[in-house]
Amino acid sequence: MDLRKTTAPVNTITYNKSKIEEQTGNIYEAITIIAKRAGQINSEIKNELIDKLEEFATNNDSLDEVFENKEQIEVSKFYEKLPKAHALALDEWLDGKVSYKVAEK
Repeated sequence: MDLRKTTAPVNTITYNKSKIEEQTGNIYEAITIIAKRAGQINSEIKNELIDKLEEFATNNDSLDEVFENKEQIEVSKFYEKLPKAHALALDEWLDGKVSYKVAEK
């Protein structure tokens, strides 16, 4: 997932309910699918952030030395400004990029 090219909104916006439920015919089913995808996106972003921040980690246990790493600050600011995972998942859903399976009864 390329987070730099996302078109998901950063702020809260109102969506048309019928547009969201269009693919499944059931708003609750659509929201469940979007929520599961948001969880996947959130874990992907978290793992990516942890990997990037580990590059800056030091093995110093002393609290006396605190220094600022400008690259680490920039990475953190980038991730803070990203849209939330649910906004990214909803954007993917509306673009038809989410696939799902319905379990048979």
